[in-house]
Amino acid sequence: MKKIHYLSGITISIFIALHLINHCASVFGAETHIEIMKTFRLFYRNAFFETILFLSVATQIYSGIKLFYTYRRNAQTFFDKLQVWTGLYLAIFFLIHLGAVVIGRSILKLDTNFYFGVAGLNSFPSNLFFIPYYGIAILSFFGHIASIHSKKMKGNIFEFSPNSQAKIILFLGFCLTLILFYGLTNHFKGVTIPKAYNILIGK
Repeated sequence: MKKIHYLSGITISIFIALHLINHCASVFGAETHIEIMKTFRLFYRNAFFETILFLSVATQIYSGIKLFYTYRRNAQTFFDKLQVWTGLYLAIFFLIHLGAVVIGRSILKLDTNFYFGVAGLNSFPSNLFFIPYYGIAILSFFGHIASIHSKKMKGNIFEFSPNSQAKIILFLGFCLTLILFYGLTNHFKGVTIPKAYNILIGK
């Protein structure tokens, strides 16, 4: 189960890396974000890769929850506990997020682009849910990687212990979260959401 979880996690991490790079481009505006997304979609929005990605996410959700119930009581150190609980949150996030994308594309007939992702972030009171929902997801992703890194790495790199390196990963994840929210909320001033996406916020 751990090996399957690890392999599906690598597949998902490749997509998440592209996704986060894309979101970082939002600091330059919605148009830049969408243009980069169109380029990335040439690689991941096709039947072959999407099938692999969907299967990987389903595997990650199932195996993640199973591993949580197996290891939660044996988690002793900070990074042990961080790995277990961030893994559970990511499993729940994947389930909700994947369901939202499927509904958005197949039922609502919306392009799940920049505006699909930020409609809730830029509207009150829905942002009371979506800000922590997305923020904790990004932090959990980096927290999960940091926890694994602290266990897998042996010895020191640039005189930093594995735990110190893991803390640096956590710090970078926190910084990236701030950058993403800065871009996805148009520098905290709000973005103009096209009318087609108002259905997402009950308008």
